[in-house]
Amino acid sequence: MGPKARTKSIQNRKLSGKNEHLTREKLPEKVNVRAIQKGHSTNNDLHDDWSPNVQTVFKALASARLCAAVWNNITDCDETYNYWEPLHYLLFGSGFQTWEYSPVYALRSYMFLLMHALPAWIYGLVLHSNQVLVFYFLRWLLGFASTTSETYFYKGVVQQFGPKVGRLTFVFLLFSAGMFQSSSAFLPSTFSMYMCLISMGAWFQGNCILAILTTAISAFLSWPFAGIIGIGIAVDVLILKKRWRMFIGWCITSVLIVLVPIILVDSYYYGRLVVAPFNIVLYNIFSNHGPDLYGTSPLSFYFLNGFLNFNFIFPLGLIALPTILITRKLNPIRNQSIPLWLALLPLYIWILIFFTQPHKEERFLYPIYPLFGLAAAFTWTCFESCVRALKLPEKFTQYLTLALIVSSSGISVSRVIGQYRGYHAPMDVFLELNRLSWENEGDSMKYNICVGKEWHRYPSSFFLPNNMKLLFIASEFRGQLPRPFDPAPNGTWSIPPYMNDLNKEEETRYAALKDCDYIVDLETGVTTEHEPQYSQMTEWETIFQVDFLDNAGSPQLLRAFYIPWFSETYCKKIPYVLLKRKPSSNNKKKRQR
Repeated sequence: MGPKARTKSIQNRKLSGKNEHLTREKLPEKVNVRAIQKGHSTNNDLHDDWSPNVQTVFKALASARLCAAVWNNITDCDETYNYWEPLHYLLFGSGFQTWEYSPVYALRSYMFLLMHALPAWIYGLVLHSNQVLVFYFLRWLLGFASTTSETYFYKGVVQQFGPKVGRLTFVFLLFSAGMFQSSSAFLPSTFSMYMCLISMGAWFQGNCILAILTTAISAFLSWPFAGIIGIGIAVDVLILKKRWRMFIGWCITSVLIVLVPIILVDSYYYGRLVVAPFNIVLYNIFSNHGPDLYGTSPLSFYFLNGFLNFNFIFPLGLIALPTILITRKLNPIRNQSIPLWLALLPLYIWILIFFTQPHKEERFLYPIYPLFGLAAAFTWTCFESCVRALKLPEKFTQYLTLALIVSSSGISVSRVIGQYRGYHAPMDVFLELNRLSWENEGDSMKYNICVGKEWHRYPSSFFLPNNMKLLFIASEFRGQLPRPFDPAPNGTWSIPPYMNDLNKEEETRYAALKDCDYIVDLETGVTTEHEPQYSQMTEWETIFQVDFLDNAGSPQLLRAFYIPWFSETYCKKIPYVLLKRKPSSNNKKKRQR
């Protein structure tokens, strides 16, 4: 071989090696390069090893969560009166106080409120925004926090369990009606959901310190019971990895940097030494009455709500552990270091504890909503492996997966639209009040807005114009209503009169009908002594109304999900009204500021 031939041969070998290097670099790590070079089919490997990048996931989640910030309803009066109202008091000096914020009981943490009050205060200070815009700014902030947490969780899932599980988890959470509802709610259980996403994501990525710290933040700052979610992390660190010193050290550090500041802040606001997380546990577990005063529900409650919020994903999540055990010989999920059963342990422990409690609320499941998406992804990945083991065509498996995603997403979107169309009226009515106030900006009078049976749908004082005050009038409700906070600066220190922790009615909360300038009411067509139809009274006139879904008069399926034409045809709507007292020379309710 001549010099030219040898030189050409060496160049060809270098070029071949370079091309092979480029081929390996461009393909996913786990794709069999030799199989590709030999001509074997690798479509299945390429399909399994693809997942959307982090930037794409973040953008998609941000779109969904910011939509939730704008269109999500306030579905729980606890969100209004235990969080939005005291936050409004801290920001603007007025708001309603529940018995949980009485220094006698001190169940709620002001540190949790201040964490949200700071960005709201800065926003209002810089942009001179009205209260409604501050409300939606905070909603947007909550949606952004959910987006960031979910993206971090997705990154951990892909790293620990592979791209297939990662992309399924992402899609299941992206379109979930439950995530839409919980992501922008101002509740401790929602904050615990954020912390669950971060702690589990950190654990999956091997960052045990961040996992421990965020679990502690969730337990101390928002909801003590959310510490249950850290059980898998504790088992992994203490038993499997045997890193006792690190675990105990960071637990002590968490107490010092998280719990101690909370105690100091809460003690200042309550005017005495207070450990709010301890008080919550004491009330819910060791008191004679506890939360059962507010109603009990059968075991089916969570199964029904789980299906409404996750549809097919919910039962798939429930059967994840047995499915993994049955298909373990197929090795369908290539986990790195964390056993699958251990990753699912927090989900099943939470279900075991909360499903068996008599008092049930939908928000109690918020912290584990992301784990349902992960568990369902485990189940479906195992199912796909079983289908492939039967030697069925690969396209058949892909079509099944596509059918699951499309149907589940479609049902979730139907649920979201149905909830907005059916129950958004209270926020619409109070936005109309703000429009009327803006139109009469020069009006120096003060008006009273009254609610009776609709007290629990009040969207918070953020929707109440500055020249208006909310009053409660008697209804058939016989529980305890909140009262206004005492004026600053010692409004949080003073012990409010006529407060109890037994949910007993306090008649001092009620105003007389003659003191009302406006009434917000739902006209159900059913009247009682305390709940008349105010629009039929001569002194009241309807100035604004919005359709509200009548649960009693609508089919159960169509009030749960929106189906075009069928929902409009068969669902019954009733008016949600804003009433104004008619002008009268003998009865003027306007008062100077």
